[in-house]
Amino acid sequence: MDRTVIAYVIYLAVSIALTVWVARTLSRNGRIFLADVLRGDEKLADAVNHLLVVGFYLVNLGFVALYLHGSGNIDDTRGIFEALSAKLGVVLLVLGAMHLGNVYVLNKIRRRGILEREQRPPVGPQGWLPPTAGA
Repeated sequence: MDRTVIAYVIYLAVSIALTVWVARTLSRNGRIFLADVLRGDEKLADAVNHLLVVGFYLVNLGFVALYLHGSGNIDDTRGIFEALSAKLGVVLLVLGAMHLGNVYVLNKIRRRGILEREQRPPVGPQGWLPPTAGA
């Protein structure tokens, strides 16, 4: 079998496994954060979490497929490792950048919600008092 094909197979297997692992980890641990961002609405948090996971899979697996194209033939075993390390390094950087982007956006939404909650009085008005004569 051609070494380039071996490198492609290893690259696809590792990249897909990493994408699935990261998506599951983010989904499981991000649910609590999403519930806080969405003010405790568990059903909405689950729905948004699922949509984020689907988008994560689509973008990352699409990138993995597009990045499969090699620059040339791999002639020896060292070439396999060099090609794999470069390709997997870029895939890991893209996974990390997407994660940081998601956290940044969700944190902005969370902070805006906290600011909105702080601007409202904690207790509604209890009644109305007429103005006093000396005031």
